[in-house]
This record gives sequence, C-alpha cells and structure tokens, in this order.
Amino acid sequence: MALLDQIGPVMVGPSSSHTAGACRIALLARHCLTREPAEARFVLHGSFAKTAKGHGTDLALVAGTLGYLPDDPRIRRAFDEAAEAGLAHEFTTADLGDVHPNSVSIELRAGDERLTLLGSSLGGGLVQVSRVDGFDVRFSGAFHTLLVLHTDRPGVIARVAGVVADDDGNIGSILSARERRGGRAMMSVEIDKSLSQAAVDYLGSLPYVHWFRALPEVMRNAEEPVTGPMGGERE
Repeated sequence: MALLDQIGPVMVGPSSSHTAGACRIALLARHCLTREPAEARFVLHGSFAKTAKGHGTDLALVAGTLGYLPDDPRIRRAFDEAAEAGLAHEFTTADLGDVHPNSVSIELRAGDERLTLLGSSLGGGLVQVSRVDGFDVRFSGAFHTLLVLHTDRPGVIARVAGVVADDDGNIGSILSARERRGGRAMMSVEIDKSLSQAAVDYLGSLPYVHWFRALPEVMRNAEEPVTGPMGGERE
C-alpha cells in the first residue's frame, strides 16, 4: 500500500477529490497551452456542481489554471490572484453525460490558442483526463504525457513510439482516437520520463503532426520544479 493510500495527498484542503483533484485537472489543461490563459470557463458536473463553493472546487480550478499545484497556499486567494494575472473566469453547470460525478469540462483561451478538456477527480487527489478538443484520450498526470494531433495515416503511432524508445523512454499507456479514416486523430501517450528537447522538436516538426504537446507530471508538490509544456502547432 502506498503512502498516498494511507494519508492522502499533500494539499490545501478541504477535500482531496474536490480540491486537490480539481486543481490537477485544471493544471493539466493549463499545460496544454503555450502561454498564460486569458479566459477560462468551467462546466461543473455532478457532485462538482453541487459542492463547488463549499469544498473549494472553484478556487482549486482557478488556481490550477494559473499553474498552481494542490499544496500551494495561494489557492485560498485564487480569485484575487486571477484578477491580478488578468484571467477572466466563469462557472456553469451541466450534465456532461456518462462520466464520473466529480467531473469538469474546462475551456481555455490564450490569444489564438483554444482548448477544451474533460477531466474527472477519482479520489485521493488522483485524476483522469478523458477528452481533449473532442478526441478521446486517457492520461492521469502521474506520468509525463505526449498529446499528438495528427493526420490519420499508417505508421504514425509506430513513429512516435520509436522516437520515445530512441530517447531512452518507456511508454506506460497509449490511446489513439480518430475522427474518420484519413482524417484527424489524437494520440495520448504516458511515458516514464520527459523527452529531450531534440525529440520534442522532431515530433513537432513532422509534416503530418498538426499540434503537439509534451506535458509534465503533476503528482508532485509545490517545492518541486514543474517544467512547462513543450510543443508546437501548425495549420
């Protein structure tokens, strides 16, 4: 049994599910952007919708969007921090369908960058992201994660896996979903260590890759450094 299973995550409370988990979901969404977000819209589902203010879910979501980790004391004043950072934010509720009760859809905008991410807080500070920009994905933030939006064609998954292997990396999980044969597809790949900058640059430069992000792991504490996202996008 892991220490987390016994005492829970190090965090600003009151709830590992509604506070720490919410913060991590928003932090992962933030890392999908290459610049600071200017606008954030949070669509709360299920128990997130019912207890957002009482359990600090609203503060945690804004804090994560600002790049704060779950044990950052600034979470308690996240709305003030957002005002200082120029982050506009709003909350609404909706039935997001057959998802975990602690789920949120996050819509972010930073200049011409836009992102929609659906994530769920599973308890104990653990999270799962299930959709990014309309594509099915699967990653938890416990590992470094590659998100690759590409043209569906033979060999793309093998090419990405080969680059990871050549960079002395190891794939923990991988999921690929496509709009249609030959259309756009997105791959989510969890790996045991971060890719080198050379590997990141190479994957982002492939002609059939339209959008690429290398996300850091977020299951850590504020005193530990968190590297920002790496990647790029093309028309």
